[in-house]
Amino acid sequence: MPVSTNIIDQTEALISSQEMPKTYWDQRIEALSRLRNISLPSKKDEYWKYTDPQVFNNPSVLLTNVVVSDEHLMFRSIDCLRLVFIDGIFDKTSSDSLDDEPVELLWLSSGTKENSFWVSEFYGSLEAESQHRVPRPLAAFNSAFAREGLLLRVFGKVVKPIHIEYVNKSPTADVILHHCVKVEKEASVTLIESGAAAARFNKVIEVDLSVGSSFDHVNVQGTDIEGVVASQLFAKLSSECSLKSFALTMNGTLTRHESIIDLVGDNSSAHLAGAAIGGGLFHHDDTVFITHDALACESRQVFKKVLRRGGKGIFQGKILVKPMAQKTDGYQLSQALLLDEESQFLVKPELEIYADDVACSHGSTSGAIDEEALFYLRSRGIPDEKARELLVLAFLAEVFDEIDSAEIAEELVNHLQLYLSGYL
Repeated sequence: MPVSTNIIDQTEALISSQEMPKTYWDQRIEALSRLRNISLPSKKDEYWKYTDPQVFNNPSVLLTNVVVSDEHLMFRSIDCLRLVFIDGIFDKTSSDSLDDEPVELLWLSSGTKENSFWVSEFYGSLEAESQHRVPRPLAAFNSAFAREGLLLRVFGKVVKPIHIEYVNKSPTADVILHHCVKVEKEASVTLIESGAAAARFNKVIEVDLSVGSSFDHVNVQGTDIEGVVASQLFAKLSSECSLKSFALTMNGTLTRHESIIDLVGDNSSAHLAGAAIGGGLFHHDDTVFITHDALACESRQVFKKVLRRGGKGIFQGKILVKPMAQKTDGYQLSQALLLDEESQFLVKPELEIYADDVACSHGSTSGAIDEEALFYLRSRGIPDEKARELLVLAFLAEVFDEIDSAEIAEELVNHLQLYLSGYL
């Protein structure tokens, strides 16, 4: 389909509003070329028909009401290594040192160093590969203009989770962050993200997993933000790797989470899960694209949303099984709990399979709270509000089961319970 002149003009206007950093210049020029070739997204695009991308396309950021909260203080009961960003700028004084850990930690703003050749080869590479299947212009824009991000190379087992804390202080903060994570052979790391980063936040994480390595990822978005978020996770898994990614979103205006996962080595697994809760102007979009291109790999998608007062939830999930990917096990589940008749849940599950020895399935449901279960709890003396809270937690329980760390899962459930007491 030809790109409209209007979208081309918007693309150039957005490009003109940015200043390209000098670090990793060649990679940024290539990303800018990709962006111009595909242009910004529009609602005419297949994977944007449920979400209006205009707020991401505008050169200017709408003013938001910054609410000072302590959400960035989450996980303080867990022994973590803290890395703090304030309005997209790394705050070294508030952050912990990783010098004693089996990692190399660099920063996108610091440019190429003598022993960081891997960054030059890796930065933007997974984003670029993904463009051959489905255009992802916001990710290309990120690769071209991101000013900061952590560049993390993991050589061994990092025992403590690395916790990225995002703090938003400016009502017009327009933050573009690009994180690169390279996990070497048989190494492992857990990365946690939490907090409201900006009025408008465009984030890319590129993850490369070498043989026998593992990467656990937890992302908790702030509950009080009025801003918008475009979050994109790109991952490539070699053989015998494990990736687990979990996202919790509670309220907000517009959130778009994209996960693009490539299983290119045998006997690897990728588990993606998410819980979203909101109402009113709440618009939450999970878009997932998993490609099986190796033997005996497993992928699992479990996404659930709780919606009320006209909130809108979207799930678009695709599993692509290539001819050589025999013995694939692919599972996909998307469900919504609609607490009123005004809310919407829009779903587009896809299976594209070119191998014959596979087990792939998908399921999607939406519905209201079970009145019989509610009556049962009320008849046992449980107040209506508490009974509804228990039923919502029961509905979401399967999603939290996807988190390996019981300590992290407990922290998230406690945080969710505090939110639900006001939400319901």
